[in-house]
Amino acid sequence: MHISDGLLPAPVCVVGFAATGALTLVSLRRTRDRDIPRLALMTSAFFAASLLHVRIGATSVHLLLHGLVGAVVGPLAVIPIAVGVFLQALLFAHGGITTMGVNAVVMGIPALLAGWLVRRWGVRRNSTGGTSGSRAGAAGFLAGTGATIMSLGLLLLVGLTAGRPFFTAIGAFLVAHAPLAFVEGLVTAASVTFLARVKPEVFDAHEAFACGPAADSV
Repeated sequence: MHISDGLLPAPVCVVGFAATGALTLVSLRRTRDRDIPRLALMTSAFFAASLLHVRIGATSVHLLLHGLVGAVVGPLAVIPIAVGVFLQALLFAHGGITTMGVNAVVMGIPALLAGWLVRRWGVRRNSTGGTSGSRAGAAGFLAGTGATIMSLGLLLLVGLTAGRPFFTAIGAFLVAHAPLAFVEGLVTAASVTFLARVKPEVFDAHEAFACGPAADSV
């Protein structure tokens, strides 16, 4: 789900870089030492997922996992996505250099909303201190599927500023990515359910999605 160079006008690319930069700076201000291993793990997962392509007709698809990234790192989700998009464009020409900012926003904003959904509803502790597996799974499925559908919507919205080549290819692209949303939901649901059962403290960091810099734990 990457837009290539030459399809978007320069002002849109500039706005994309500005938005990604602002979101990344806010996230970095809230990052604590204990968050770094989690961020590194999800950056690796997000980057590696782009290497496993499945051919569908004239195009190919791969897992995005941005819904899972949001679920695991919460409001810090833009960091692994921005780094992953940069490496994908630089090393494997997935997307473009000038559109990296836009591509990061297209996947970063849905990831943030997916994290909010999972942490505010899916893994909320019950009276016994545990979490409901069925609720965690449902939230994970909605996060994975919803993040993919929202990214497709943002892609179409950004595409309104693009030229004819974008709309020539978008039909096949949407058809190929429609089943991907369902698969993303299943993968995210399974991962969130597993983590909620064996390591629920993963979801405790930044659970309030509060503003301002986070204080390190003593």
